[in-house]
Amino acid sequence: MSESIVKELRAALRGDVLTSEPMSRHTTWRIGGPADLFVQPQDRDDLLTALKILQQAQLPWQVIGNGSNMLVGDGGIRGAVIHMGRLDRYDFSAAPLVTAEGGLRLMTLVREACKSGLGGLEQLAGIPGTLGGSVAMNAGAGQQDLGRLVRTVVLAGADGEEQWTAEQLRFAYRSTNLPAGRVVVAVQLKLVSAEAESLQEEVKQRLLQRRRSQGVGRPNAGSVFKNPPGEQAWKLIDRAGMRGAVVGGARVSERHSNFIVNGGSARAADVLTLMEQIQDRVYRQSGINLEPEVRIVGEL
Repeated sequence: MSESIVKELRAALRGDVLTSEPMSRHTTWRIGGPADLFVQPQDRDDLLTALKILQQAQLPWQVIGNGSNMLVGDGGIRGAVIHMGRLDRYDFSAAPLVTAEGGLRLMTLVREACKSGLGGLEQLAGIPGTLGGSVAMNAGAGQQDLGRLVRTVVLAGADGEEQWTAEQLRFAYRSTNLPAGRVVVAVQLKLVSAEAESLQEEVKQRLLQRRRSQGVGRPNAGSVFKNPPGEQAWKLIDRAGMRGAVVGGARVSERHSNFIVNGGSARAADVLTLMEQIQDRVYRQSGINLEPEVRIVGEL
C-alpha cells in the first residue's frame, strides 16, 4: 500500500484511516484476513472525499456496514474497505416518510419507528445489518421486505451523489439493482401510522422467536443460503443430513441448519469447504442447487 495514499486520506478525512486492519474484528463471523486500507468516514462529506481520492489513485474499494451476511477470505482484502458505521442519522419529522443514513443499524430504525407509531418494519426485528446493506440485499422476514417500503435512495460515488427511485432499483428476492461503484448513503422509506404499543409488542415477540430458532450461541453470519422457490433451505440441509456437520473450526448449527457457526478457530477456508459440502449433498439428495445468501469477498 502506497504511503502517499495513506497520508493523503489521513490529511483529507476527519474519520479514521487504518492499514492492515484484520477484518475478523469487523465481521459477525469473526473471520477474515487484513484489509490493506480500512477507512471509516465521519459523515457524507468525508465519504465523498474518500471515494474521490480512491478513484484518483485507481484503488479498488468495497463497503461494509455491520459485517453481517459476508465472508471475508483468509487472505484479506486488497485495496480499501469503507466502513459506514458513523453515517447513522435518521429523521422522522416528515412521518410517515422517514429518511435515514445507510450506516444506521436496521434494528435501531425498527425500534425507533415502532416507538414513534410507524409500522412496516416490525417483522424485520432482529436482522443484524445496517440500512444500506439491507437495501442492497433487500432484506426481509415474515411478510415484509425492505424494498416494498423504499421510495428513494441516495447513492454516492466519486463524482458526487445521485438519487434513485425504487423502480430503478428493481427490488427482487434478496437482491437489488445497485450500480457498481456506488454506496447507499441515505434511504427514504414510506411507513404507515399504527399504534406504538402493539408495534413494540410485535417486535418483542419477533425477537423472542428469533432467539428460540436462531440463537445459535456462536459467531455467525445469519442464513448462509437463500431459500429456493417453494422450499426452505434449512429443511433441505436437514434432509441431506448436514445438521451438525463440521469442517475445521466451522460447524453447521444444531439449532438452525442454515447457519454455519465459528466454533472459535474457524477460517474462511473451513466455511467455504462446508458450504460446498452442503451444496453437493443437497443437490444429490434433492436435485436443488442452493445459492449462497452470504457475500464472499477478498482473497481466499
